[in-house]
Amino acid sequence: MTSPDPFTPAQLGPLTLRNRLIKCATFEGATPDALVTDDLIGFHREVAAGGVAMSTVAYCAVAPEGRTDRHQIWLREDAMPGLRQLTDAIHAEGALAAAQLGHAGPVANSVSNRKKALGPSRIPAPMGMSVTHKLDADDIAAMVTTFRRAARIAVDCGFDGLEIHCGHNYLISCFLSPLLNHRRDRYGGSLVNRARFAREILAAVRDEIGDEAAIWVKLNMYDGVGQPGPGHGSRFGGFNIDEACAVAQLLESDGHIDAIEPTAGSSLLNPMYLFHGEPPRAEFADAFHGAMRTGLRVAAPFFLKHYEYHDAYLLPLARQLRAAVRLPLILLGGITDRASMDKALEEGFDFVAMGRALLREPDLPLRIRADPTTTSRCVHCNLCMPTIYSHTRCPIREGEVPDPLALV
Repeated sequence: MTSPDPFTPAQLGPLTLRNRLIKCATFEGATPDALVTDDLIGFHREVAAGGVAMSTVAYCAVAPEGRTDRHQIWLREDAMPGLRQLTDAIHAEGALAAAQLGHAGPVANSVSNRKKALGPSRIPAPMGMSVTHKLDADDIAAMVTTFRRAARIAVDCGFDGLEIHCGHNYLISCFLSPLLNHRRDRYGGSLVNRARFAREILAAVRDEIGDEAAIWVKLNMYDGVGQPGPGHGSRFGGFNIDEACAVAQLLESDGHIDAIEPTAGSSLLNPMYLFHGEPPRAEFADAFHGAMRTGLRVAAPFFLKHYEYHDAYLLPLARQLRAAVRLPLILLGGITDRASMDKALEEGFDFVAMGRALLREPDLPLRIRADPTTTSRCVHCNLCMPTIYSHTRCPIREGEVPDPLALV
């Protein structure tokens, strides 16, 4: 059977995408007042003009305490006019617009937000040098309603797709993790209990918006703690691929989502497992001040680990998820050329998501379509990662550091 061409139209739930390429969620660092700016609109307009089928706006917090810092957008009435301008700009370039809805949980900065970070249990919240407030049953019910309300706002602002963030040890991901969820009630313990929070949120979101938008989840396959393989999902090993496959099957059986975007790593415990490539340790420390800068300088070799980069580096784990469910899957991680796109589609993935490569070259999809031998100029240095605290960009593209490829 011939695999589909990545540049032909494809269906995602109620949507018809012009091709199978999605700009994944990468926090833009362009909302200093927690509202849409011209810079944010320009960022996504450029990506949409560059040829992707859909551009994902990140990160749209569902509540003010759910931000990694107070400069991020949270979905409220004041944000709606700007969000409508943003989706209009993306649509004007022929692409669709997606909003990543999430709550940072223990990754939130309680000092910046001036609100307590939240979690399934009392666990460290290092960005605010604090511990989380443990959600009780009433808090959980309120949070489900908060996600419902945020979904309605996003759709009313013109977003065509909603990505519910269930990865990276943000709030929903923490509930899934046996390492971080120490609850003894119906939201803790067994995997079915730990998945209950995610399932209730997705049911509420689908009930609210029906077929007005596509819904998918960004789901961790492995938190980057312990070992990813069989038998390693435990209080000491975190969430792993076995549990991810089981959760994916539960979500598929519920019928509330149109796709899954598999991801990996933990913003709380092991961020480099998502990115692979060079860890920008000094640059990350320099993005902070005071105790956080000192702490990162000391802890960087342990916190920002090195994982060798290779194209489609999440594919080995994602294959197991592909075998577990029939839902459409969006392959993320090292998709930079026509060969990696074709490989993903040959193995049964329905869409591919691109991130860092588009920071370097927003028009890369158009160039690959015109010439399949085109190679990305992204060198996987990850110097873009610390720029999320100022204005997300590729420092090589902006001329802030030398281009290694120019020296070859």
